[in-house]
Amino acid sequence: MCGIVGIFDMRAMRDIDQQLLHRMNESQHHRGPTEGGLHRERGVGFGHRRLSIIDLSSGQQPLFNEDGSVVVVFNGEIYNFMPLMEELTALGHTFRTRCDTEVIVHAWEQWGEACVDRLRGMFAFSIWDRNRQTMFLARDRLGIKPMYCALLADGMFLFGSELKALMAVPGLSRDIDTHAVEEYFAYGYVPEPRTIFKSAFKLAPGHTLLLKAGASSLPAQRRYWDVPFKPHAPMTAEDAEREMIDRLREAVASHMVADVPLGAFLSGGVDSSAVVAMMAGVSSEPVNTCAIGFNDRAYDETEYANEVAQRYGTRHFREVVESDDYGLIDTLARLYDEPYADSSALPTYRVCELARKHVTVALSGDGGDENFAGYRRYRYAMAEQRVRSMLPASLRKPVFGFLGTVYPKADWAPRVFRAKTTFEALARDLVEGYYHGVAKMPDRVRARLFSDSFKRGLNGYSAIEVMREHAKASPTDDPLSMLQYLDMKTWLPGDILTKVDRASMAHALEVRVPLLDHEFVEWASGVPASLKLHGSEGKYLLKKSLEPHLSQDVLYRPKMGFSIPLAAWFRGPLRDRVRAALLSPLLADTGIFNMAFLREMVENHQSGRSDYSVPIWSLLMFEAFLRNCIGEAEPSAMAA
Repeated sequence: MCGIVGIFDMRAMRDIDQQLLHRMNESQHHRGPTEGGLHRERGVGFGHRRLSIIDLSSGQQPLFNEDGSVVVVFNGEIYNFMPLMEELTALGHTFRTRCDTEVIVHAWEQWGEACVDRLRGMFAFSIWDRNRQTMFLARDRLGIKPMYCALLADGMFLFGSELKALMAVPGLSRDIDTHAVEEYFAYGYVPEPRTIFKSAFKLAPGHTLLLKAGASSLPAQRRYWDVPFKPHAPMTAEDAEREMIDRLREAVASHMVADVPLGAFLSGGVDSSAVVAMMAGVSSEPVNTCAIGFNDRAYDETEYANEVAQRYGTRHFREVVESDDYGLIDTLARLYDEPYADSSALPTYRVCELARKHVTVALSGDGGDENFAGYRRYRYAMAEQRVRSMLPASLRKPVFGFLGTVYPKADWAPRVFRAKTTFEALARDLVEGYYHGVAKMPDRVRARLFSDSFKRGLNGYSAIEVMREHAKASPTDDPLSMLQYLDMKTWLPGDILTKVDRASMAHALEVRVPLLDHEFVEWASGVPASLKLHGSEGKYLLKKSLEPHLSQDVLYRPKMGFSIPLAAWFRGPLRDRVRAALLSPLLADTGIFNMAFLREMVENHQSGRSDYSVPIWSLLMFEAFLRNCIGEAEPSAMAA
């Protein structure tokens, strides 16, 4: 696991500034504290920070082929590197190391752009081929590893594992993208491939980019993989459960290759418990497991983690975090570079911090909900879709649209009683309804949040267009599969995987996600929707197949998640900070916000009349991003 950076002069192939390349590389020191390396030649500069995982004594990067004409910088792990090494050796290639990085170099030489089709793993890498005068960039299929890019006005192309590497370059404009702001306040993150800056973009998951010396503009990103959602041949329930376990066990085993201490996150939920159960079944040594508990039992589920740890005899490490662990707000802003509003980043940071005390590599259970429809929102969306299917759009839209308009708002109530939200969703189609359900701030709230001048600048653009574009490309028209596909293109890379990458890399910890092994994802996508969401039970097939391995309490208790008590924080210990940040000149001076609504939001939340905890958190993180980005002082009313 590493951090990579690079500069490519596409137009004139001028010399690369060594000090600039060094600054870019050192901005990501936390991603690879073991060692660093630079390579420069005319028009090209590569940098690498290494966290040694495999082949500790060699495999330093940048790494070259035999004659030095091809060089690579690589972040990630290639799990099938040994069979690929054998295949490439048989084809005449000579290896000097036993590391996965060198496999990429020779795979490029042998198969060119198609090399990515042969790689099984998580990766972001760049190759410079001097003979072809070509730079090739690639990102793994699901977006586990990040890649940020920018083309400057002078023809210099930049890339890095984190946006801060690009921000180390003086020529990078920090003008904020208005569409990215709209998307951030809708989703809580900036979806791929956009970034918060107009000048930079993300290489999208499952895409490559091929650059030629002398080109005057960037080519389009090329998609090399997509989730197929190709239905399997009919099988019995017993056969499906057996194949599920076989494939899960194989995916987990493939992710356990390492020359350093290895363990797993264990939250006590289905997915992390499944990973631990499979690890224990293929490991000759006790598995290292790590869990974070909360001193507030309403947010603590470590008793279930303890149960799984005892069942499988793991070497279990647990720490308790105070429920007022809000001192990380500015740390998170600096880590994520862009505005990022998933509050579970706080406990994720802490569990990575705990894990790094004991292991260098940790397996996580991320991806289970997306693969097998585990989120409650899928259940709500499918219930709404059944109602939609019973009424023609010509009747449904005006009737439910009217009811959604006149029914009072009740965000404080359990979802089943939020009829306004349900009516509004029923007036929409599947994609609109789902977007409406997952939005951190609904359209009606953002309409009040933004200033009139900012809304004019959007020129009618709405964040729903992100989902609309992905829906057009969807390989499936099954409603549930469509929603899973949308999450795999938006929520998974933009929120979940970003959260884990930054939190783990902050502690020089490598996190692997076997449930997102692309072969496992391809198989899971072909499982019938009825075996994913069965009645009201999400992850039905996964849970049924795990019944011999985990208790009923672990498998079938209500999903808790990694939540924190935002509403109470903002009325209590963070009360002054909220007022200082949201009503600050910093936010007012952006011209983005309707400051009267921000004041109303703060007053109504802190008085208890409304719960605006999610919008307030989004604004807090945006304000922290602005300070981190432009170097303003922190608000005067800082807590902790």
